[in-house]
Amino acid sequence: MSKQILVISTSPRKGGNSDTLADAFIQGAREAGHKVEKINLYDKNIGFCKGCLTCVKTQRCVIHDDAADIARQMLTADVLVFATPIYYYGMCGQMKTMLDRSNPLYSAEYCFRDIYLLAAAAEEDEHTVDGTVTGLQGWIDCFEKARLAGTVFAGGVTAVGEIQGHAALERAHEMGRRV
Repeated sequence: MSKQILVISTSPRKGGNSDTLADAFIQGAREAGHKVEKINLYDKNIGFCKGCLTCVKTQRCVIHDDAADIARQMLTADVLVFATPIYYYGMCGQMKTMLDRSNPLYSAEYCFRDIYLLAAAAEEDEHTVDGTVTGLQGWIDCFEKARLAGTVFAGGVTAVGEIQGHAALERAHEMGRRV
């Protein structure tokens, strides 16, 4: 059965390593017959959450920017995929801000069940991704019908393009095919 997949690439760098992981996942998902949309946050206007909690009652954010539109797209996707560079052993600020701004989804009838994480970092140690997984899992825990379905980590990549030839690209591609 074809699924609607929304990939949110949170890298501040166009064509960054985590963005390249996202593209590999997308290629695999499309080969498997899924419908995929990709959103890049690097060219979006997204303000910080004000913590007013109006969205819990209204299911709409009081801030009218790109985050509100992205959250509405997240609502109807069957699968969510977050791609992020790892900074200081955690997700990048753009990803954290987008997760905070998706708070209107908490009390909504969301469609997503499976959530995937794609991450890249200069550090090679396999535990480099742990803080990012913990942060994303904290968000997922607020959605009782959703789960973290898989993670791909590419370590040892810093400059744009260094990920070329990395084994994580094939893992992301295969993960996309298996959605």
